[in-house]
Amino acid sequence: MPLIEVTMIEGRSAEQKATLIAKLTDAAVEAVGAPIETVRVCIREIPGENWGVAGKPKGPIKGT
Repeated sequence: MPLIEVTMIEGRSAEQKATLIAKLTDAAVEAVGAPIETVRVCIREIPGENWGVAGKPKGPIKGT
């Protein structure tokens, strides 16, 4: 059972996350031949102020 975990800054729409889940699932099915019903995708969203890049908080994503 493939488990794909994605960690990203919060702020994407439900539609964007659904698309990501669908495409990652399709990729796992194609790449390793996993039956689609066994693929799991977990999205963990982190507040921008808790995500550091180059020593500074990234901040929230706006307009996505």
